[in-house]
Amino acid sequence: MFSIHQMLMSNEVRFPLDHNSVVAITGASSGIGAALVLELAQRGVCLALCARRADRLAEVAQHARARGARVFELQADVSDETQAVAFIERTLETFGGRLDVLVHNAGRGHCAAVEDTPTKQLHSMFAVNVFPLWYLVRPVLPVMKSQRRGHIVAISSIVGKIAYPYNAAYVAAKHAVVGFIAALRTELVETGVEATVVCPSGVETEWAHVTEGNPIGDLFAEGIARSRTIASERGIPRAPLQRMKSAEDVARHIVGVIEAPPGHDVYTHEGSEELVALAIKSRRDYERAMLPLLLGMRQAYEARR
Repeated sequence: MFSIHQMLMSNEVRFPLDHNSVVAITGASSGIGAALVLELAQRGVCLALCARRADRLAEVAQHARARGARVFELQADVSDETQAVAFIERTLETFGGRLDVLVHNAGRGHCAAVEDTPTKQLHSMFAVNVFPLWYLVRPVLPVMKSQRRGHIVAISSIVGKIAYPYNAAYVAAKHAVVGFIAALRTELVETGVEATVVCPSGVETEWAHVTEGNPIGDLFAEGIARSRTIASERGIPRAPLQRMKSAEDVARHIVGVIEAPPGHDVYTHEGSEELVALAIKSRRDYERAMLPLLLGMRQAYEARR
């Protein structure tokens, strides 16, 4: 008889990548997206890349070709439905109608209290982080279903599961990404197509310094510094924070997820899963654990007004 472990291993889904595999990546010009491009290029896969910044995209594409990948690149803003659909159509035209993996990595954050968040900023957070999933996935699904093989990967964030202050619109958008993939999975049962959401914590990229409104990375840094004083003065533990990781470390993790879809939401940083579990069990307990940081960020935000 099979043991439970053997049964689980025998049912494991795998998508090994080779020189025939076609992977489409949005937000490919920097950060996690660019690191993922270069990691996959070493495997000689076919890559379809898009981003808003043509010059930086061209540079990443050149490096990918030098590593042995066949590359199609397109300047596109996937928050625009027409441009997002065109990216998928051009990808299919370039690679003979085949598409094995779609990674929606494009995203942007913001920094503002709820009462200070303009409606335009709220719309922007959903326009770039959430709506492209519909624009991209709708034309991809018929292709992957006909292949009986495919994997859709959405890069969300740890804040798709928990929350930090002063970026509520972004937090709400990333929660929506998690929900989208969860719903999509229920439609893909036994189709041969997988869907996975990846929830990174802090990553060493420019992302936190180019958020809409103000740089949220600066607010976090100042809030963390203040939180240490608050914890010491109150005689309570410091807030549990995850160590930053490089984009390359996260990209390697994502490649593993692509090749062996885990069937559950993915955390890339140590301690993230435990923090999410605490928030799921009790929001109040999560807030108590994070109290020094929450108060430190409040002080830092109020000082900037």
